[in-house]
Amino acid sequence: MSEYSKTFNATLVSVHVGKTIEFIKDSIGTAQVELDGFVGDKHRSYMRGIYEGEAYPPGTIRRNNRQWSAVSLEELEMISESMDLAQNLTPRVLGANLCFKGIPDLSQLPKGSKLSFPSGATLIVEEYNPPCHDMSEEISKTQKTKSGDYPGKLDFLKAAKKLRGLVGIVDVAGKINEGDDVKVQVFDSDRMFKFLSS
Repeated sequence: MSEYSKTFNATLVSVHVGKTIEFIKDSIGTAQVELDGFVGDKHRSYMRGIYEGEAYPPGTIRRNNRQWSAVSLEELEMISESMDLAQNLTPRVLGANLCFKGIPDLSQLPKGSKLSFPSGATLIVEEYNPPCHDMSEEISKTQKTKSGDYPGKLDFLKAAKKLRGLVGIVDVAGKINEGDDVKVQVFDSDRMFKFLSS
């Protein structure tokens, strides 16, 4: 029995890393990913501090389940259209490590889904990456609508709901290249539960 309900291919459009505190991550042609994350990226680590709203005491250090982040061209287009932006939002502006084409429902991929690359590098989805107030406010200062105005401070927060992308961990190290053909394996928790219960 397979724990995956569906397997299909997608294309990796771009790869990004960033070291600064700003959201923006720079585009690179190839990234080396290790078991603690993307080489050269500020989120590379086995551990991280807690974020606002997480149910842990202040100062708690936990396993880093956000070693990488990803968005899709399809969802970026939907967000941009909803905000009536003059130009589509980019993975660089949203601070994503990866941008895919061919996964229109990327944000809905369940925890445990796998993204496998030709080098053997494999990433595992941990959770949906909800839009935050800080990014929404930043976009309201840097992007313009088709009418020439700046969007409202909460416009991105509203438009990106359930479309913001994913975060996850590295399961197998390797190289990830712009243009890679990516195998997407959608995890099926119901099928796994039935198997474990039988």
